[in-house]
Amino acid sequence: MKIVNFDNYSSLISQYMAELRDVNIQSDMMRFRRNLERIGEIMAFEISRTLRYDVTEITTPLAPARCHTIADSVVLATIFRAGLPFHQGFLSFFDHAENAFVSAYRKYKEKENFDICIEYLASPRLDGKVLIIADPMLATGASMELSYRALLTKGTPAHIHVCSVVASQQAVDYVARTFPADRTTLWVAAIDPEINAHSYIVPGLGDAGDLAFGIKE
Repeated sequence: MKIVNFDNYSSLISQYMAELRDVNIQSDMMRFRRNLERIGEIMAFEISRTLRYDVTEITTPLAPARCHTIADSVVLATIFRAGLPFHQGFLSFFDHAENAFVSAYRKYKEKENFDICIEYLASPRLDGKVLIIADPMLATGASMELSYRALLTKGTPAHIHVCSVVASQQAVDYVARTFPADRTTLWVAAIDPEINAHSYIVPGLGDAGDLAFGIKE
């Protein structure tokens, strides 16, 4: 599996990541959502460089022009609810892409013991398409794997791009073990060293869903 870690070099993502992590800035939900969206936009551009393109002749007011247009069929998928602003960043660039949505949540049996549950799936057919799964927090990798397996009921994609803002090293290793290595690329803005007893990424940035949309009961 190919891994692209934007934390290995300085870019605008570095600035957006600093703001996402900063407790003094996180109280601004609109800014938090926008920074997730911006990182999605940058990752979308980088992914666009890996796609196949056709040469097409376009008619302009003055003369024909040869242009390159995307040949791959792209499907953008996200996991509710934290993934929505991140997903919007990809959709702003891949504005003709089909979209898929998965609901995955932690169902706690005890304080630190939970199962990942999938409740909702809406997706087009995926056979032979490029699937981009965007979820900002990759803590254990279990939600990402179960969401991917749910999406596989709609067909087998030609390539999978797993995109996260912050991933734990444990989750990166888990995705590398469970996703098809020859057809998967993992894109992350930062890889943090560990998760705590509650399976939150450390240092991470907190609960992305709460920071983007407000605290849930």
